[in-house]
Amino acid sequence: MSQKQMKEDFVSNLNGTSVLEITKGLCYPPLCILVRGLLIIFSQHLCSSSHTWRTQFFIDFVFLIVPMVAILTVLHPFVGLDYLTVIIFGVGLLYQIYQRRTCYARVPVQKILEKFLKTSLESEYIPAISSFRVVNSVFTAIAILAVDFPLFPRRFAKTELYGTGAMDFGVGGFIFGSAMVCPEVKRRKYMEGSRFYCFKKSLYSVWPLVFLGIGRLVIIKSIGYQEHFTEYGVHWNFFFTIIVVKVVTSLLLIIFPLNKSWIMAISITVLYQLALDFTPLKRLILYGTDGSGTRVGLLNANREGIISTLGYVAIHMAGVQTGSYVLKNKTHSKDWIKVMCCLLLVAISLFISLYIVQVNVEAASRRMANLAFCIWIVASCLILLSVLLLGDIILSFAKFLIEGAVVPCSWKLTQSPATNRKHSESLVPEAERKEPSVCLITAMNRHQLIFFLLSNVTTGLINLMVDTLHSSTLWALFLLYFYMFTNCLITYVAHLQDVTIKFW
Repeated sequence: MSQKQMKEDFVSNLNGTSVLEITKGLCYPPLCILVRGLLIIFSQHLCSSSHTWRTQFFIDFVFLIVPMVAILTVLHPFVGLDYLTVIIFGVGLLYQIYQRRTCYARVPVQKILEKFLKTSLESEYIPAISSFRVVNSVFTAIAILAVDFPLFPRRFAKTELYGTGAMDFGVGGFIFGSAMVCPEVKRRKYMEGSRFYCFKKSLYSVWPLVFLGIGRLVIIKSIGYQEHFTEYGVHWNFFFTIIVVKVVTSLLLIIFPLNKSWIMAISITVLYQLALDFTPLKRLILYGTDGSGTRVGLLNANREGIISTLGYVAIHMAGVQTGSYVLKNKTHSKDWIKVMCCLLLVAISLFISLYIVQVNVEAASRRMANLAFCIWIVASCLILLSVLLLGDIILSFAKFLIEGAVVPCSWKLTQSPATNRKHSESLVPEAERKEPSVCLITAMNRHQLIFFLLSNVTTGLINLMVDTLHSSTLWALFLLYFYMFTNCLITYVAHLQDVTIKFW
């Protein structure tokens, strides 16, 4: 058996893991991001000085990248211990910050909470959405390389037909995260007079993806790189899926109001599931037009990638609805607590719906992107987003206690004028008003395309140069950390140098 065939078999015929295990894994990075913010506040209070970009990069890498690589590889059997360690460290930091608070030092905790709930939270971007996109990007970057090493649990890899694998979430999470910040959502205030303008912008943003998709196809075929045909097909890849989703959803948002996106999401995924159940569509996806798995013809060769775009369109519309809700004007801390609770309730409702659908209709299938898969992706995304919001609220409370605290990629605090107009300015330190935030989260959120392309290229190079199937655990860990460090550092430096690659 050739090396290529061995690598293809290594990632084939897998059934995934439980929804609960993936959900537990998703809630871990927000805790690490929160602890990272609390540590920055505590260190600033002790040292009374801001961090250099090198120190900030080191802190971000240690608290965001290192734990995610570990929990996806060698520490996956000890998730409970990982959680306990991070929670104890975080609670300890929050307690120390509260004990050393410089604001409201002699005020009871109830009064402090009352004042905090009336505090306005401001930011150019919603920190939770930025963190969501970064967490998904980091997870995807780690997984696409780690999956080729034996230390990566097989149950985390992409499933063959039915099931939920951790890597299955990465694809849907990318679609959902992009939808929350799509042009239609960001320009919602002007949508009435500029729907066709947004459509033209979407079409303009598609052409680079066409070249990237074709370029990836040509390179993969020319060098004989390992492929998994049942993932998207013979010629199709994720770039082509993104193209179709962007064009179709842009057309839908011209016709339907932005705040009705949830109706479109439900309608598309339910109708698609009905088509899978009561028409030959499912048979076409699984076995081709001749019923024997033929790959002859463009449709047969790429049937999984082409037809599954219907499910991803539904996921995108759900992301648009979520983004338009979260990005609505909200001022006070209590407003964001309500948003977090609302997202959490919807996520719980969707998980209950997922159980019902999987028992009575069909199990989740990434290959078909069916109803259960769409529900699972949206529910998991809402859980991740709500936990990130909770972390941001706790971090804002910690900043509220320490005068002059500055944490990159977090809300700025301004007290309500009705409460205390004189004190409002002191809650936003001069450094935070003047200097742009410099951190790995901000850099990766802004340069997501650079990071994604770097990850794909370096993954390919490592696979071509290293026998991943027979690598030891120590060697595999070294390669994974070196790979992530290199990609993160290049992205970080690109942010410092104000280099931007963007097509919309």
